[in-house]
Amino acid sequence: MTRRLYLYPGWLRAWHWINAILFMALILTGLSMHYADMDNPFLSFRIATAVHNITGLVLVGMYLIFLVANFTSGNRRHYVPQLKGLFSRLFRQIHFYLFGIMRGDDHPFEATEESKFNPMQQLAYITIMFVMMPILLITGLLLQIPELAPDKFLGAGGIWPMAVAHSVVAFLMTVFTLVHIYLGSTGHTVNAYYKNMITGWHEHPVVAPEESKSTRRRASVTREKS
Repeated sequence: MTRRLYLYPGWLRAWHWINAILFMALILTGLSMHYADMDNPFLSFRIATAVHNITGLVLVGMYLIFLVANFTSGNRRHYVPQLKGLFSRLFRQIHFYLFGIMRGDDHPFEATEESKFNPMQQLAYITIMFVMMPILLITGLLLQIPELAPDKFLGAGGIWPMAVAHSVVAFLMTVFTLVHIYLGSTGHTVNAYYKNMITGWHEHPVVAPEESKSTRRRASVTREKS
């Protein structure tokens, strides 16, 4: 038997996939701008810069849509973790990602209508969407319009601090994107989470307690001890 919950409204799914396309374009053009061989570039510097700048501006618009939609729809509540027992829940989730997922254990925190994200996701998404994303977008805009950048920042002059901050955050966001793609394959089937973000419906099999893998494992251990 499968339980189905409609957790991902149309606006959120559209925003998610448009963002995915924008991020991939920014990563590819950013890498081309920084590391391509000038004599034999993957993309010409002029084209890479133009695409990167235009894509960045579109991402600014998408971020504003994200903020407005989250605060008007109430979706923002899913990003706020409960502080009571947070560290114990984080430990359970980390243990699952490091060990339990390899053994086929049940997910410690299934998505519900009250909370779509596990505690690690909540902390990661808060950091990404409300700390790193603003830094990425603001520094990107200042690199496009350098006359708006401050003359000095933390004692360093010119646009250099903006460029460093933009590159560091872009690298961290790239790492997050790769991890995000991998974790998207860790549902009860390889494509389950990807399907969720296409249909809007979260599905996971409902297994009787006596049939769950973790329960069967505990029963086996008990029998061996006896």
